[in-house]
Amino acid sequence: MDLLIKNKVAFIAASSQGLGYAVAKELLQEGCHVIISGRDAKNLEYATQTLADFGKGKILALPGDVSNEADRNRMIKASLDEFNTVDILITNSGGPPSGNFDQFSLDDWEAAYHLLLASNVALIKGFLPQMKAQKWGRIVAITSQAVKQPVDGLILSNSVRSAVSGLIKSLSNELGAYHITVNNLMPGSTETGRLQNLLKVNPSFKDNIKNIPLGRFGQPHEFAAAVAFFVSERASYITGTSLAVDGGSIKNIL
Repeated sequence: MDLLIKNKVAFIAASSQGLGYAVAKELLQEGCHVIISGRDAKNLEYATQTLADFGKGKILALPGDVSNEADRNRMIKASLDEFNTVDILITNSGGPPSGNFDQFSLDDWEAAYHLLLASNVALIKGFLPQMKAQKWGRIVAITSQAVKQPVDGLILSNSVRSAVSGLIKSLSNELGAYHITVNNLMPGSTETGRLQNLLKVNPSFKDNIKNIPLGRFGQPHEFAAAVAFFVSERASYITGTSLAVDGGSIKNIL
């Protein structure tokens, strides 16, 4: 199926590895130009080199930390200077530390806010005017299954990512008139570096596989395929939705 997004420009936050990298690869294969970003210059350089094998679209690599205001502003400006507009915005970041409520200070909570919520708000504000002007756009937030079903030991993520979910739903109501869709995709336990780090800190986390009806952790490309559909022209009547890509982990009906 042709997703009808060839030559669209996509900014994918935190995309030098993990889910963000998988999304960038998928969109390149669909004919998009992609802007990738990441905090680690070596990872970003390697990602740029390897992604070049998966499509003919242009790749712009921007080093930066989405939780840092100056870095965000620089990445937004560089993206618009290069392409004039961004049609597709994928907000994403690494996760905050694992732990229980008593382990975290107010500074930890503030850092989680900047990483997860402030980064979403700022990136959307930076790219939204061009989407409104052209009356077309796609915004997808990558959050977590934790916004629907909290994960033990991830209180920072459970709490702050839920605010992102509220932001996305609210924006979908405001932006429909501009033919901009706004959706939230919630990965479950997926085999990325983030999962490996969680398993090192808490090996018992692997027991969660027992609660996944498909009986395994997800693969990044499986999540990326869902993102590609949601940003496509084929998904033009889907907005304000939170989709779990979790192998059936979430047990609620709605």
